[in-house]
Amino acid sequence: MGRTSDARLPAHLRTKIPTGSNFTKIKKDVRSLGLATVCEEARCPNIGECWGGEKGTSTATIMLMGDTCTRACRFCSVKTSRAPTPVDPHEPENVSEAISRWGLGYIVLTSVDRDDMPDGGSQHIASTISRIKSKAPSTLVEALVPDFQGKKHDIERVAKSGLDVFAHNIETVESTTPSVRDRRAGYRQTLEVLRFAKEVTPSLITKTSIMLGCGEEDGEVEQTLQDLRAHGVDVVTLGQYMRPTKRHMKVSAYVDPAKFKHWEERAKELGFLYVASGPLVRSSYRAGEYFIENVIKKRRSEGPNAPHLGSETSRASQSTSSQPSF
Repeated sequence: MGRTSDARLPAHLRTKIPTGSNFTKIKKDVRSLGLATVCEEARCPNIGECWGGEKGTSTATIMLMGDTCTRACRFCSVKTSRAPTPVDPHEPENVSEAISRWGLGYIVLTSVDRDDMPDGGSQHIASTISRIKSKAPSTLVEALVPDFQGKKHDIERVAKSGLDVFAHNIETVESTTPSVRDRRAGYRQTLEVLRFAKEVTPSLITKTSIMLGCGEEDGEVEQTLQDLRAHGVDVVTLGQYMRPTKRHMKVSAYVDPAKFKHWEERAKELGFLYVASGPLVRSSYRAGEYFIENVIKKRRSEGPNAPHLGSETSRASQSTSSQPSF
């Protein structure tokens, strides 16, 4: 259709059109409660698999504070505005209601950046997590959160809210950060956010994600993985950047699945607790969630005598090889 200069989408990146009763049910619940999901807003290719799974395993990643972000990263399809609409004060209750309906043991929250709010939305996020925990104490909560402009009191508020997994994405290597992410986001700032969250709540599992195909060099990916481990990050996912619309930045390269396998093995060698690496892997990756859920439950059952991350990491290296790459 006139875009003959664009690279064709490889077969391993093509997915089925989402269908099924569970897909329809989750979509209906999301609409009726007025919730936004990153699955739809960010056009995730795995939406059919996550929403259309078997009963008890289907899940949606709920996006807090609306569907409009104050930042404008070049890779992201979420709407952007300098002055989004005010956050819904009923959202914490509506989100906890959705979680109780789905009956999940592990849920993922994400959020837009709200630089227009004095606290970056940290109180709203923390309140949502606390509300979920009060209604479903056994539910494990992962939250992919903003950087709060690096403000430590806001990071601490979320880290101490009862959260189980603190996620904040580094997105790309240091050299491509200025051309990929919004100017207010920074490579070093992201590393510090992840480090500080673990400092104030040592029991937290910290998690981040890297996109490949943004113009990075292999040596830079290696350095990024080393930097993440040096800042105490436990979990990393690596996936292929896919251009959401022609208005967004172009894909620099479609990375071969074998290269993703290489980075999976290298990350394991560096000591990450869990690694998910594949063309269709995204921040919210169900195989990883299952593994993390088991780790957290095992720690709680063992109490103060639970093993440190080093011993868990050795088991993760054995377990991930059997996880599906979708």
